[in-house]
Amino acid sequence: MLSSVPLSRVPDPADAPPLRWGVLGPGTIARAFAGALLTHSHQQIVAVGSRTVQRARGFAAEFGITHVHGGYEALVSNPDVEVVYVATPHSHHREHALLAIAAGKHVLVEKAFTRNAAEAREVAEAARAAGVVVLEAMWSRFLPTADVLRQLLADGALGAVRTVEADHGQLIGAQDADRLHNPALAGGALLDLGIYPVSFASLVLGPPDEVTATGTLTSSGVDEQVRAVLHAGGAEAVLTTTLAERTHTRAAVVGELARVDLPGDFYLPVPLTLTSADGRTRLTADPGPIRGHEGLVYQAAHLAQLVADGTTESPLLPPDETIGILTTTDEIRRQVGVVYPGEVA
Repeated sequence: MLSSVPLSRVPDPADAPPLRWGVLGPGTIARAFAGALLTHSHQQIVAVGSRTVQRARGFAAEFGITHVHGGYEALVSNPDVEVVYVATPHSHHREHALLAIAAGKHVLVEKAFTRNAAEAREVAEAARAAGVVVLEAMWSRFLPTADVLRQLLADGALGAVRTVEADHGQLIGAQDADRLHNPALAGGALLDLGIYPVSFASLVLGPPDEVTATGTLTSSGVDEQVRAVLHAGGAEAVLTTTLAERTHTRAAVVGELARVDLPGDFYLPVPLTLTSADGRTRLTADPGPIRGHEGLVYQAAHLAQLVADGTTESPLLPPDETIGILTTTDEIRRQVGVVYPGEVA
């Protein structure tokens, strides 16, 4: 058993070389993203594009953005923009990512990356052909504690992993967030909330050999609650997500020698606790000085470093893994009975 937990190797986001960003879709998550970048890095947000110029102007005024575009084509065509952050609903990620790639821009695409694996594969292939970076904005994968967990797994500190547990539940009614209850916008718990547990399981276990899922649907036909069991080798991941209640939203990795626990909300910068199997040793890794949703800055800094290094695919979350994660959610949706209108398959 280790006498201490590894130190995070994640660089300070302020050390990342600056890029000029354009925000495509100035919604709630984009607002949190912009605030995190401007507070904790030297990244520059130079443009914003929205379907309505009034909305873009409001966002630009809030964050001191120079270029305002009442359309997405104008945003991606702006020569001052080097990288586009796609923050529209899941249903439009493929279209908007391809638009940015065709304009020669690097792209950070909000999770879930696309509606399904086929769409993700199309985006990844377009980025490879264009020689640009495309990265899923699964921000929890770039936090300091995610790096500590990677090191513990690589060092064998947990022994053979037997179980992964992760849940993410929020009480979100149609009156609170209509898009999450709208099949046309690829709503439902799985792609918005459950994508965190599925990605966490992928980080620890890799792609599953077998997927078993059950769930219930809303009256609009999206998944309200899902439980999935993923088998990978001799290990099992038990994942739950729901729009119907606020759950603990915790995660754990249990091995023969030790256990890792991440408290709620596990996808935020939270302490990681390592406990030996006999319970005698308990060690904690600090999440670092950046807390809450300001941790969104880490993914932007990582993408900026990839660009500076001339690397088009992230070693922390390569496009092929993103495609694999969506292959898993495709199978979960198939078993639960969720189909989105207009999906590109």
